[in-house]
Amino acid sequence: MLRRRSWPRSSRRRDLKAYRGHCRCGEVQLEVQGPPLLTAACHCEGCQRMTAGAFSLNALYREENFRLIAGETVLGGLKGPTRHFFCPSCLSWLFTKPDGLDGMVNIRTPMLERAQDFPPFAEFYGDEGIPGAKTGAPRHFANAPSADEFFGLTKEYASWQGRPG
Repeated sequence: MLRRRSWPRSSRRRDLKAYRGHCRCGEVQLEVQGPPLLTAACHCEGCQRMTAGAFSLNALYREENFRLIAGETVLGGLKGPTRHFFCPSCLSWLFTKPDGLDGMVNIRTPMLERAQDFPPFAEFYGDEGIPGAKTGAPRHFANAPSADEFFGLTKEYASWQGRPG
């Protein structure tokens, strides 16, 4: 399990820029504050099936920098230790609370109003990926990164020029 104490810190919460987002129908609305800890594309078969696409796009935030501002969510996916949250009306996959990353929430970046401001920094599970489906992310992993590699990615991402401010 990755420990919260060592994640890179942003400036004080009230000084952070807010980014809003919503599901396809708009019933569920959310907000995140500040830049994410990491952005990534996941090419695993599970994400391919849940998105009906080549990969999922993700922005990792601390739960303290995330809030629902309208609507309620329902659980979907496999409903195991990693919990996937969906809009009950349009069934958009909004966010995930990953097992092993306590206190974190992984937002689907297409749900954010300016998703183009959150390009993926890393690609995970490239070995399961659909040939030719690449994002142009600077970092690539054949599978999931180890805990040490993951922590290192968050440190690299904190200084990456492609991340939102």
